[in-house]
Amino acid sequence: MFKMKYGFVIVLCLPFCSFAQYSGQTDSLPQKKNTFKVAPFIIPAVFLAYGAMGGGNNFVHDLDVSTRNELQEDHPFFSVHADNFMQYAPAAAVYALNLSGVKGRHDLADATGIYAISFGLMKASTLIVKSTTNRLRPDGSTNNSFPSGHTATSFAAAEFLKQEYKDVSPWIGYAGYAVAGATGVFRLYNNRHWVSDVVAGAGFGILSTKISYLVYPHLKKLIMGKQASNFNVVPMYQNKAYGFSLSGQF
Repeated sequence: MFKMKYGFVIVLCLPFCSFAQYSGQTDSLPQKKNTFKVAPFIIPAVFLAYGAMGGGNNFVHDLDVSTRNELQEDHPFFSVHADNFMQYAPAAAVYALNLSGVKGRHDLADATGIYAISFGLMKASTLIVKSTTNRLRPDGSTNNSFPSGHTATSFAAAEFLKQEYKDVSPWIGYAGYAVAGATGVFRLYNNRHWVSDVVAGAGFGILSTKISYLVYPHLKKLIMGKQASNFNVVPMYQNKAYGFSLSGQF
């Protein structure tokens, strides 16, 4: 029982651990030159390292097995698949808030570009690792358990929401990470992943979004050159219908 509780502490602490990343960050499109900071990458790196240890014969693997066994003993028929939708909720919240008139750090065009890079990095990295590790899922269905793709998707989206609205209210980011943490817990209860899969998935997701905020300004400048800041996409509401307005200079 102690090991099971310890495993849940790790999963449930994921969103709270990420709150430490709020201070001293400028992961946006600033007017001045971006500077690389190591500190924001420490937590996702620790998550990745912890998850990687699940493949060995150590306490992480033992915790994976004991947590899975106790969950199946206490909730053998648990089958709630809200995690299939929850993984995208934090990212959807960015667009919902923009459409509601609550402006984030970037306009929707830039925000979409950042999230597209984040999603692409997250998806590519998790698929590569899944195919190379060939880890058996707890339910024995397939050999692509590590890392958790659902968890990676949800934490990438949560970090995206946090970065866009941390200057509006940190509670918006907290809510996104709470949803991401719940997604990871559902993956455990549904017997689809080990604890280390979920922890590593969180690391992949957070890291992908942080990298996307670093590379997007340079990629945008490379593609659009001096015209990079001449276009703007904003949400609009007219005639009882939502939409987008594109403005720019040619």
